[in-house]
Amino acid sequence: MIEAKSLTMIYGNGHKATDDISFNIKAGEIVGFAGPNGAGKTTVIKMLTGILKPTSGTAVINSFDISKDPINAKMSFAYIADNPDILIQLTGLEYLNFIADMYEISSKDRKERIGVLAERFGMTDALNTQMREYSHGMRQKLMVISALVHNPPAWILDEPMTGLDPSAAFELKQMMREHAKAGNAVLFSTHVLEVAEQLCDRIIIINHGKIIKEGTLDFLTLDNPGMSLEEIFVKLTGKPEA
Repeated sequence: MIEAKSLTMIYGNGHKATDDISFNIKAGEIVGFAGPNGAGKTTVIKMLTGILKPTSGTAVINSFDISKDPINAKMSFAYIADNPDILIQLTGLEYLNFIADMYEISSKDRKERIGVLAERFGMTDALNTQMREYSHGMRQKLMVISALVHNPPAWILDEPMTGLDPSAAFELKQMMREHAKAGNAVLFSTHVLEVAEQLCDRIIIINHGKIIKEGTLDFLTLDNPGMSLEEIFVKLTGKPEA
């Protein structure tokens, strides 16, 4: 459902942000994408979602090539960016209706979905307030709701828990499990390895633009018995430089 094929990004200054990244996320899977700051996680996600054009390689979402068929590809996934400060002059409801219009969601379906999602994230009473008055966490909740309002089969989430309060983070994790159980696919990047440990069917660890380890938690601990995912991560990627 979500496939990266040899994704490589070389920026204009010659910096190679990612180098031959390939993976495939199947229906029913939750896959965590982990790596140190600057490892290339967000660059990969932006190539998958069509925000960045790769120097080489392809991204395919639900059989649609993001470069060759961007509209159908984008209609079939939800994307949560790592920055929730978007169109903050709108009220929450105006923003959600704007997104629903883009995805051609009927009035009946959008009303029902917005109602359910707003209730789950505790945002019902805030929808008629301008987003400029929201806290960072409230804006993040609204970004989650807007990404999920068209109910797509694939979710691509860049640090989706950042800024969420414990209740909202719990709700999103529950929804990710529900989504995968219904036969859909979830890819999410995270720095919180305990969350990856709890949720993921597989974990992809990236460093310096390359995948250095990929597999189930059992597979990752095979060579590192008794170690937590956090300990394995530090062992593989090294400690941050001072």
